[in-house]
Amino acid sequence: MTRATTFFASLLATLLSVGTAQETLRRGASNEQLIDQDLRDAVVRGHEWLAAQQDADGYWAELVGYKLNNDYEALNERPLAHVGVTSLALMSFLAGGHLPDRGRYGEVISKGLDFVLRSSQDDGQIMSNGTRMYSHAFATLLLAEVYGMVERDDVKRVLQRSVDLIVDSQNAEGGWRYRPFARESDMSITVCQVLALRSARNVGIHVPITTIKNAQSYVYRSAVRSNDRSYRYRGRRSYGDQGGSFRYQNREHTRATFPLTAAGVTTLYAAGEYDTPVIRDALDYMDRQVDSFSRQWRGHYFFFYGHYYAVQAYYITGDPKWQRYFRTVKAMLLDSQQRDGRWQCRVGPGDAFGTAVGTLILQIPLQYLPIFQR
Repeated sequence: MTRATTFFASLLATLLSVGTAQETLRRGASNEQLIDQDLRDAVVRGHEWLAAQQDADGYWAELVGYKLNNDYEALNERPLAHVGVTSLALMSFLAGGHLPDRGRYGEVISKGLDFVLRSSQDDGQIMSNGTRMYSHAFATLLLAEVYGMVERDDVKRVLQRSVDLIVDSQNAEGGWRYRPFARESDMSITVCQVLALRSARNVGIHVPITTIKNAQSYVYRSAVRSNDRSYRYRGRRSYGDQGGSFRYQNREHTRATFPLTAAGVTTLYAAGEYDTPVIRDALDYMDRQVDSFSRQWRGHYFFFYGHYYAVQAYYITGDPKWQRYFRTVKAMLLDSQQRDGRWQCRVGPGDAFGTAVGTLILQIPLQYLPIFQR
């Protein structure tokens, strides 16, 4: 049997077994307790809203821009085709068990996938309207997940070129920055690239092991050790107890936050590290910060970005931290979903971004996407 045939057979068996003992066995009892009708209804409404917002050319239009301190600097005054948000939206549909050209959202996925493929540039970067390496990584991750489902030569060709760009543009620090071949690195960009590379390796795309090891080393150097009392951000301890956190960059006076720590843990997991003192300290730090972080940044792209990586970190960690965390973030998402099914992202790319990430987070326990499996 081909990989595609095997995947479809497995997926069909899974879909037919919803609510049965087999699905409980596949997901694990702890996940089954988290998947209720409220969660399913929220995802359905989120997907309905997303599908209605898709442009006829396959993309989702959002504000293209970049982080500026605690704000978001848009490059244009109006929403434009956004390959990163489009990739996240498509991954959300895949995470719900939907497939290209099949079922209710088959056409939505196929049109979006065609747009992402068309956005591949001569140098291998996947971009639209000035999007950066964040978007390139999300698009690469999407293509890897799709290629694991359907063996399409056009997907493989673009995927290999996009992976090559990530590998070639890793800098001497072991990380990545907003643009390819930048000399500096930061945690928020690095995690995106490593997850894309891991997914690509999972489906047979060549990724040098040295690339992963260099990224792993970069992340370890970014850790604020629990016994480090000298850490300061802008000359003061303005974020409370920082022991166990990860920094934005490997330099003095750079911030260390909940989202960056979630990104650090997720990167180490993707690199094959699962149980080290640094990871355990980081998870304890996240436990201490999750409530205050969530209250402060709800509706901000920090909230969605932070929990996109936190849900992966906690999920791989497992119980008891996983169940406690997911019940918390699930309640926040269900409470903040709008009547029309979207999640508002008041600061950041826009509501399609918030809705794509919100639905992705809620669907982690379903385990349909290989990248989000233990």
